[in-house]
Order: sequence, then structure tokens, then C-alpha cells
Amino acid sequence: MLKVLLVDDEHFILQGLQVLINWENEGFVIAGTASDGNEALEFLRKNSVDLILADVNMPVISGLELLRKIRKENLSDAYFVILSGYAEFSYAQEAIRYKCTDYILKPVEREQLLETLHKVSGLAANKEEENKTSQKMERAYLARNFIAVICGKYDDINIEFIEKHMRFDGSIRYIEIELAVDMLDEEFSDEEKRSCQRKLADMCIEYLADNADHCIFDVSGKEKIYDIGFVYCDFMAEESLKTEKEYLESFLMYLREEAQIPVIMLAGKKVDNIRSIAKSYSTACILRSCQGFKNRKDIYYYDEEVQVQGNGAVLCKNEIDALLLAVEHNEPVEIMKAVDSFFGEIQKMGGMYPGGGIKNLNINYLLFQLVHLATRQDDNVNQEEILRIISEQSFKEGITRGSKAHMLRFAREYAEYLAQLRKNVSRGVLAEVEREVKSRFSENLTLKGLSEKYYVNSAYLGQLFRKQYGCSFKDYLNQTRLDEAARLLVHTDKKIYQVAEETGYHNLDYFVNRFISAKGCTPAKYRRKARS
Repeated sequence: MLKVLLVDDEHFILQGLQVLINWENEGFVIAGTASDGNEALEFLRKNSVDLILADVNMPVISGLELLRKIRKENLSDAYFVILSGYAEFSYAQEAIRYKCTDYILKPVEREQLLETLHKVSGLAANKEEENKTSQKMERAYLARNFIAVICGKYDDINIEFIEKHMRFDGSIRYIEIELAVDMLDEEFSDEEKRSCQRKLADMCIEYLADNADHCIFDVSGKEKIYDIGFVYCDFMAEESLKTEKEYLESFLMYLREEAQIPVIMLAGKKVDNIRSIAKSYSTACILRSCQGFKNRKDIYYYDEEVQVQGNGAVLCKNEIDALLLAVEHNEPVEIMKAVDSFFGEIQKMGGMYPGGGIKNLNINYLLFQLVHLATRQDDNVNQEEILRIISEQSFKEGITRGSKAHMLRFAREYAEYLAQLRKNVSRGVLAEVEREVKSRFSENLTLKGLSEKYYVNSAYLGQLFRKQYGCSFKDYLNQTRLDEAARLLVHTDKKIYQVAEETGYHNLDYFVNRFISAKGCTPAKYRRKARS
């Protein structure tokens, strides 16, 4: 509803204007009335309105003088309509100088008032749309500057801009708010995950309210990582009368309950000021890479998961080197011996450091050495993502994260992956997989099943597939099924449920929803349009 202020020294005119039309039906509500210009000015100093209708001829302060004072003192940017019993050009000319919206002659007729209100409604709608567009552009520009600072590629112009528009009090920490993809249903497509990410961003903005600019969509920019960046400052918890952990826990709980999707937080280490936020961001990225070896948590803190607590740091260098060599040469027996030796040494040292810090340090060092090993084979593949996927796959089937059994399975799978990189297996496998999809699309094909059939690591095959076709295997399979469904709809008289069954969809509602999403209409309408 647009709020209106009526100003006239004649009481019966004020009453008449209020009952002349149904204001609410037209999208307006009368916020107040004033019997002279001074009274109107006092009202505007305490209240905001969208439209002012004022008589031009009033004692003490005329309607034109009221308009001049409002504009010069910046009391209101409301639309202003002059009511006058004189059809004099000089009045209208003066009113236009001070951005008067319209000029209505008395006595005010119903149709004329409605016409003016419709004009104001249109102007207000355009203004609101322009404001939204302007805010969207400003937010995008702010996010661009913010991402530059977060990633450490900034100059003083970037810093000055964000410091001008945002508040940074106390210590700062980068938090990656991430969609927990491994907890989603396997049927989720890339598009659905992206939709969840946008929903998550909207929930973050809603929760942070005045601090919404501290939240940035898709900072990592990496495929298969659906993240929202959040720069936490100490003042946020303090103003909420909470500790930092309480604040983040309540934030996470809100996101999970409102968005109804699995979410985790990766909290980088604290830094003193915004110029150092890149250091915090890099530590959050480390958490992302190695969380597959950590016990499942709602919030991972870099300080707890990675840093060694105690004086000094000790690496099991000989044991790690032996394990790296066994993995590189893909020798299963040697891998088993090296893992046993590695965990044996960790157990000896474990008592020296509280909280298992020595184990974390050594596993993190091992993981990054493995990334470098793979990079030497093929630097076009996202190695950190491969490492994360393999480690997460390895702890399933009842194996505890970070345990000896987990490390053994991971090391063996990673060794096989490296062997495939050296053979450059992508040359023939993708063609075989494509033939499988085209001939067996109606069956329950999975990337895991095909990777086992062709002796290729499933994580590696998934990335090769995305690189070749620009989408995930699941989306490629769905597109093939829907294209075949479209062909059957046009060239056969089979029932909709039969088409769904023959193309691998055993749930009719799911098939219809998928078809609408891909083709823009229902299967029945698609058939009618094609045949007409």
C-alpha cells in the first residue's frame, strides 16, 4: 500500500477526499491529514509517505511553499499533487520546477483523482523496479570487490570500497557455508543442486539482515562445490549476546530448518583485519580438501582440525615417503605395509600432543603430497576435488573416517586412479560410456557401475565426463532419456506411462516433472504441438 498525506485548510474537503473513492482498492492508504502547511511539515518530519495531495491556497504556508520547503529540506521524495481552484499556468509552472507530479482543479472529480492515482501507482512501480535493479548492480559490484579481497588479489581501491560499504569490527574469520552434496539423494541433478545453493543464499541474506553484504554467492567458483562465502566479524556475536560458536551454531540451525537442505560450515582461522582475510579463506579451502578424513561435524574449525596443539610439530617423514612411493607405483602389498607403519608411528607420538593434533598434521601433509603426485600426471584435472571424492567414498560401508581401514582403502583407490592417469584411459572409455548410454538408457545405469565395468576410478570418470560434455553423467543420461521420450511421443501412439517406462522412468510424476523442466511443457502438450 502506498501511504498518502492529505493537506487542506477546509475540513469538509479533507473529509470529502477520504470518502470520494475506495483508497485501499486502488492500492493506497491514508496515513494522515493536515489542515495547513506547518502541520504537514511536522507530520513529515516524523512519518514517511509516498504521496502528498495539498491545496495550493492555504494560510501561513501555501501548497507551493510547502512543496518548496519539502524539496529544499529533503523532508520527503514523495509524489506531490497540487489541488487548486485556479487554472493558472504560473501555478503549474512553479509546481513543475519542484517536481510536482500532477495538478488537479477543484472541485476534485472522482475520475480525475483515480487517473492521477493510477499515474502515481505506475511511477511508483517503475521506481521500485529501478531501485531493485540499482541495488542488484551495487550488490554485484560490492561482491566483485569483496571476492578480490577474499582471494588475495586486491589493491587499495578494492579495500576502500568494501570498507566504505561494510562494517568490520574486531577479529574476522572466513566461513564457507557449503551444501553437503554427499548427503543429498543421488537423483539430484546439477540444476537442482544449484537451486538449493540459491535458496541457501536467500536464507543467509534473510538471517544476516543488516549484515547481508557479508555473505557472497559462489566464492569458490568450482564445479561440484555449492558454497556461500560468509565473512564473520566478532561484533555479530557480541550484538546477539552470544559466543562465536553459539552464533554460528544458531545460524547453521536456522539455515537447515528454513531451507530444509543439508548444510555444513568450514571456518577458516581468525585474522586481525580485512586485509588478511585471504589467509582465513585459504585455511577454509584446506578444510574443504581434507574433511573426508575428519569425523562428520556440523562446523569444522581450522584451529581444531588442522593446527597442532603443543610446542613444535613432528612429521612421520619416512613413513609418509614410503606410503607415497607405494601409492605412486600402485603396489597393494607395499601400500598395506606403509599404512600399518604410518599409523604405528602416529600411535607412538599420539600421547605427546593433546587432541590428536599430530595425526591431523601428518594426514594433511600426506594429502597435499598426493595432490602434487597427481598433478605431475595430468594438471588439467581438479585434483583437490578428486582427492575429496575418493576419500569420502572410501569411508562408506561402515568404515570410520580417518581410521586405518579408511586410509588403506583410500590409498589403494588413489593408487589405481594415478595408474589410470598414466595410461590416459580417457581416450577410449568415454566413447564406450557414450555407446552404453545410447543403447541402455532405460536401465539403471550409474557412473559407479560403468567405472567398475571399464576399470576406471568413478571420481576420475565423472570429471572426464563433465569436461567432455559440459554436464554431469546423471544430467547427460536424463537428457538422453528425455530426447528419446520426445521421439516416442511424436512418432508413436504409446501412452504417456508407457513412454516413461521405456525410457527408464518408473515414476510417472517424476517423468512428467523432468519432461516439463527440459522441454517447457507436459508430454501430452508436446505431442499435440508436434503433430499439429
